[in-house]
Formats: sequence, structure tokens, C-alpha cells
Amino acid sequence: MTQQPFSRPGAIDLSGLKAPAPQSGSAAPGGAAPAGGSSYAVEVSEESFQSVIETSMTAPVLLVFYSPTRMPESQQLADDFVTLSTEFEGRFLVGLVNIDAAPGIAQAMQIPSIPLVVAVLDGRPAPLIQDVLPIDELRSALTTVMQQLTAQGMTGRHQPRSAPVDTDGDGEPDVDPRYAAAQDALGDGDIDRAVAEYQKLVTANPADVEAAAGLAMAKVLQRTQGVDLNAARAAGAANPDDVDAQTMVADLDMLGGHVEDAFIRLIELVRRTSGDDRNKAREHLLGLFGAVGNDDPRVLKGRQSLASALF
Repeated sequence: MTQQPFSRPGAIDLSGLKAPAPQSGSAAPGGAAPAGGSSYAVEVSEESFQSVIETSMTAPVLLVFYSPTRMPESQQLADDFVTLSTEFEGRFLVGLVNIDAAPGIAQAMQIPSIPLVVAVLDGRPAPLIQDVLPIDELRSALTTVMQQLTAQGMTGRHQPRSAPVDTDGDGEPDVDPRYAAAQDALGDGDIDRAVAEYQKLVTANPADVEAAAGLAMAKVLQRTQGVDLNAARAAGAANPDDVDAQTMVADLDMLGGHVEDAFIRLIELVRRTSGDDRNKAREHLLGLFGAVGNDDPRVLKGRQSLASALF
């Protein structure tokens, strides 16, 4: 195994490849969905290569170069990466490059041998793995890399890609089927039902961070239904130590996109209060952290400030 840190050498030379072509009914904007059915893996063609690389501006892309005919064992490596892409829930997108079907990509990337896994971040490649490894070793290596990226503040995630993307013919990508019921409820304006659907997912799998975040945000929507914005803010200004008034304003800040304002408001409330009031403010703040996502740099900063306020 050859594992190197995420360096950022020169950008990939894509001039020799065709420009991305529109694909009617394609499985995903960045390429066809693989047979394995992962929401975070795509089969890469010479036409779709550019658009897959562009998604690395959001979160890492791992290009897995393999050949079922020249090196059959490399197919297992590709399959294992598809499996792991689901486990990591969008922390990276796997791009499967069959060099027999897409030799132009291998030429553009100057691939010396297969198998090879190349990590791409912000459009820039770095070799990651050059051997066929057991899936447990791959999982451990990827966990280390993702932890390193998180420590550097790189916490973006790819959106899930279902296959096929447009099953109802409306021209819009389908949502991940796990969250379809909850998102349908949100689309219908039925917030209570959305909360119930997300709660089912969290109860069934407490480790599903996307469902937990969805539940937390749906609860924010639920708490603020029918609230008079001006009246709530006036109450918050008039009662700076009233937990109910302050948590309501924090929820409204969240809905308005003022995430850090919401966090600061509740951290300061924790600092000023004690006993049950302090615990209630803290619990509410933890819920807002969950709505934003524990890997978000604003949440990491907020947790540090909360610890300082508590101790």
C-alpha cells in the first residue's frame, strides 16, 4: 500500500478529454450509477470525467482505476470502495474508472499501473492506494484520511446519488430513498409528519448522521410554526435570561441562516444561567449543533465555546 497525505500538486490536465455531453436519463450528473447501487459512487466515462472532478470542490473524490480483464482482482477493490462509500455517507464520492472502457482518462492521469486509487480535492490529484487490500484495511486507511481532512476544516459532503436518478421523468434527481418519506412530508408542509419519519430512521439506526441532522432541523421547523417573528425577537430582547424566549430566537436565527448568532446567543445564556435553566439551554444548543452537523467548523468552534462556558 502506498498512502500519502493529501498534497495538492498540479491540477489534472483534462485538455485531451472530450467535454461533458448531456446525458438523457443518466444516473447522475457526474456519471452512471454503478451496479452496486451505492448513492455515493459513479461509473466514470470520458464524457463525464470533467463533471466528476468538479465535484471535488465540495468534498473529496476517490478515483478507483481498475481493469476486470487485465487484473480481475482489481474489480474486488472497486467493489469494496463502492461498499465503503455508503458507510462513509458522502464524506467522499467514488469514481470508478474502468481503464479498458475509458483509456483516455488513464492517459490524461498518466496512470503507471493498476490498481490505483487517486484522491482528488479541489480538482487536484494525489495518489492514495496502489495495492489490492482487504476491506478492513481500506476502511481504516480511509478513516484516517477523513479524520485528517476534518482536522484541517475540510468537512464537506457529497449529496447522495440514487440510481436511476430520474425515475419519475420529472427531470429532477430522486432523493435518497431512505429519506424520501421525510422529505415528501416537508414538501407537503407537514412538519409533524416529517419529524415522525426522521425519528423512525434515527430510532432504527442511531448512527445515521444525516437522519439525525434532518430530525434536528425538522424540530426547529416544528417549534417555530406560526411564531410571530417580531414578537419573538421583542420578547427575547426584553427577557435576556428567559430560556424559552432565548431558545425561540435562536431557532429563528437558524431558520434565517444566522447559525453562529444562534450558537452565541445560547452559549452566553449557558454562561449566565444555572441549574435547570442552564441544562435546558445546553440541551437546546446541542440540538442545534446536530441540525448543522457535528463536522461543521461552526459547530466545532461552538462546542469549544460551550465547554468554556460550562467550566
